[in-house]
Amino acid sequence: MGSVTRIVLQRLALGLLTLFVVSIVIFTAVNLLPGDFAQAILGQGATEEAVNAIRRDLGLDQPPVQRYLEWLGDALQGDLGTSFAQANFANFVGSGTVSELASVTSQIAPRFANTMFLAGVTAAIAVPLSLTLGILAALYRNSVFDKLANITTLTSISSPEFFLAYILILFLAVLNPWLPSLSNIYAGMGFGERLEKTLLPALTLTLVVTAHMMRMTRAAIINLLASPYIEMARLKGLSPMRVIVRHALPNALAPIINVIALNLAYLITGVVVVEVVFVYPGIGQLFVDSVKIRDIPMVQACCLIFAAAYILLNLLADILSIVSNPRLRHPK
Repeated sequence: MGSVTRIVLQRLALGLLTLFVVSIVIFTAVNLLPGDFAQAILGQGATEEAVNAIRRDLGLDQPPVQRYLEWLGDALQGDLGTSFAQANFANFVGSGTVSELASVTSQIAPRFANTMFLAGVTAAIAVPLSLTLGILAALYRNSVFDKLANITTLTSISSPEFFLAYILILFLAVLNPWLPSLSNIYAGMGFGERLEKTLLPALTLTLVVTAHMMRMTRAAIINLLASPYIEMARLKGLSPMRVIVRHALPNALAPIINVIALNLAYLITGVVVVEVVFVYPGIGQLFVDSVKIRDIPMVQACCLIFAAAYILLNLLADILSIVSNPRLRHPK
């Protein structure tokens, strides 16, 4: 376990370094966005003194390096900053709870929970479906089923997400009103109702991610079918399905786990388009709304969460691949 622990620690250190570099890129890119929040709030007729006063109150007049270091230090302590838009609204209405209303963390938390619920529902559908299709495609390779499965999944992954979303809305919500076209999720909603309203965006994401996982499962199993131990299992008279499930699949887990983890990362970071189409109250929808009004702290926080989730799931894929493959645990 000493070598495994060392490799895992190296991966974690590399992940933290990557996240640090990404944080610099996020801060730089967000602050280079065109437009100015103070100008957007006050309108075209605002005086220069009023604009400068708002920029000074929000700390936008400070040097970029100082603002980045303050933002990074607060983020390491769990404080993602104060929303410009909500702080302005709280001050406008004269509320005494400006910090609570304007806290980025308090606004992101329920949205992130909604996005995780959507990703969880999608994973619960896509992972078993992909593994089943991959195993059957490997079992009946070059058959009509194999060709049809490949054509269908490649067509779905080649289509833009918004196009798939509108197709599903047309057939499952308009022509056949089985599912709601809008995902009106709110706090206190029951699990069954929440699941019903989440199902259509989850099906859209399932069509997007199934192809990768199905084709990797198929390829990994087919690569092992010519191995000597597979031939021995066949000579013993085992059924083709049992040979694949009991002997080929466990040894093909490393690449399959890797591609599943990468697609789960996509489910968290790539939901922006789907959430906007279905008006799903997740972090992707919040990100788009924040970009529109130039709410810099909120945009930075959303980007940082996307990056952290993607890096974390990539690290998890590496670690699980190492643990499941002895050749990676003991490299020569």
